[in-house]
Amino acid sequence: MKFRMVHVNFNVSDLGKAMEFYEKALGLKEVRRKTAKDGSFILVYLGDGQSDFELELTWLEEHPQKYDLGEEEFHLAFHVDDFDAAHALHEEMGCIAFENHDMGIYFITDPDGYWLEIIPEKK
Repeated sequence: MKFRMVHVNFNVSDLGKAMEFYEKALGLKEVRRKTAKDGSFILVYLGDGQSDFELELTWLEEHPQKYDLGEEEFHLAFHVDDFDAAHALHEEMGCIAFENHDMGIYFITDPDGYWLEIIPEKK
């Protein structure tokens, strides 16, 4: 028996704002979406165009407020080929939450407070 990771889900309070952030900050684009017939939810799957792994953004009509992320002890990680350019972009966007200079990584946060780790690609 083999398992393959397919996607991770983040619930978001403002779907448009979240999609704009993920495209600008990480280059993720919409792959597909599913909208409930009654409009109660929208699922948008974002991809990086390089792998099959997707980020599912879930918007729920009855939950317009930000989500309680607890102690925020989880994150989604991204390799980047131009670490310095990525850092400059994220600094300009004001979304850098934490930097670990010893490890050579940093974290950004999306509009709902989810942490995203930025890791330089190993050459």
